[in-house]
Amino acid sequence: MVHPGMASKPPTAEARYTERLTCPWWAWLAVLALVAVLALEISLGAPGPRTWVPLAILVPLTVAGLTWLGRLRIAVTETEFHADDARLPLNVIADVIPLDAEGKRLILGAGADPLAFIIQRPWIGGTVQIMLDDPTDPTPYWVISTRRPEKLAEALLAGRKLQRLPVAQA
Repeated sequence: MVHPGMASKPPTAEARYTERLTCPWWAWLAVLALVAVLALEISLGAPGPRTWVPLAILVPLTVAGLTWLGRLRIAVTETEFHADDARLPLNVIADVIPLDAEGKRLILGAGADPLAFIIQRPWIGGTVQIMLDDPTDPTPYWVISTRRPEKLAEALLAGRKLQRLPVAQA
C-alpha cells in the first residue's frame, strides 16, 4: 500500500469509477457571504481605498481554500484504488461496506480504530469502509467519503474479484 506523500501516478483512462469530492454550491455561497461580511466589518473604520483591502485579500484566499478542499479525486482503476495521492492495490481488499450518514457517524465515532486511514468530507453523507487483508499493513480499514457509496463499493469489489482470478496457463 502507498500512503499519502509518496509518489503516485494519476488515475489513467481505464478507470472503472471516478469521482471528485467538490464543495457543494451552498457552501460556496455561505462561506463567501461570511467572508464578505467579515471583510466589510474589518474595513468599517478605514476611510477611502483602504475599505476594499480586506475584501481584496480575504475573498481570493477563501476561493483558493474552497477550491483546494474540492480538489480531491477518488478512482478505481484496473489494479488500484486511488484516493487523492494514496493508492491501494485491489488485491488486498477483503470487503467493502457502503455506509449512509448514520453509518458514517458510527464508524467515525468513539469506536473508530486510530490506525484507520480516513478521508472524510463533512458535506458528503455517504462513505465506504474498505476492510483490508494485508498482514504486512497495520491499517485495518479505510473510510472514504463518496456521494455514491454503492457504486464505489461495486467497482471496488468487481476490481478485487478480477485481481484474484487465477491466470490461465498457456
